[in-house]
Amino acid sequence: MNIVVLSTNPKLYSTRRLVQAGEERGHNMSVINHTRIFSVMKSGAPQVNYKDHPVTDVDAIVPRIGASVTFYGSSIIRQFEMQKVFTTCSSLALVRSRDKLRATQILSRHGLGIPTTAFAKQPGDTDHLIKQVGGPPLIVKLLEGTQGLGVVLAETRKAAKSVIEAFHGLSANILVQEFISEAGGADIRAIVIEGKVVAAFKRQGKEAAFSAFRVYPLQKLLMRFLLRIQKRLRLP
Repeated sequence: MNIVVLSTNPKLYSTRRLVQAGEERGHNMSVINHTRIFSVMKSGAPQVNYKDHPVTDVDAIVPRIGASVTFYGSSIIRQFEMQKVFTTCSSLALVRSRDKLRATQILSRHGLGIPTTAFAKQPGDTDHLIKQVGGPPLIVKLLEGTQGLGVVLAETRKAAKSVIEAFHGLSANILVQEFISEAGGADIRAIVIEGKVVAAFKRQGKEAAFSAFRVYPLQKLLMRFLLRIQKRLRLP
C-alpha cells in the first residue's frame, strides 16, 4: 500500500516510528506536510495538491494534525475522504475530539457520565454558572486549550468569579465544570483498535503541570464506558 503520513515534521519520533513500522510491513511510506497541501474542488473531481503537482495513488493516510491547525488539517483529511482514501482518523473524529464543548454535549445527550458542565458568553451569567456546577471548588477550562494548558482550579467563589470574568474580558470561550475530587488530579487515556481497548495509561497531575505517566490496568466496566465514548464521538 501507498501510505502518506500527514505531519509537519518528519523528524519527530512518533512520525519516524510510524514510517518505520509501515516499511517493516512492506508498505510504501511517505511524509507530507499537511500545511503545504491545498485542495482543489472541481465538478466530480476533488483534488489534493502539494506544491505544483497533485497527490495521487494514495491508498491510506495517517493524520498527525496539531491542535493549532485543526480546522485546516480536517479540511485536508476531508478532501482525501472525498477521494475515498482510507484514513486512520476521520475529519469528523478529529473535529469532535478537539471541540471540548461539542464532545461534552454528545456525551451528555447519550447519558454518559461527565462532570456537570456549563457554558455561557455573558459575564453577567457568572453567578449562575458557578451555581449550576455546584459551587467551588470548580474547574474553568479554555475551549481551545490542549495538554492541560488553559485549565484553572478555582477553590473559592471569589477566585472563580475573578477567573471567569478575566477570561470573558479577553473574549475567550470557556467551560465551567464541576470539580471531581475523587479523581485526585489524574486522568486515564486509552487506545482503542477495532472496538477493543488494547492499552491504557494514567496521567497524574502535579501542582505545576501534568507530567507523570504510567501503564494503567482497566476494569471491564471502565473498558465498556470507554468504548461507549468512542462510539458516540465516532472516533477511529
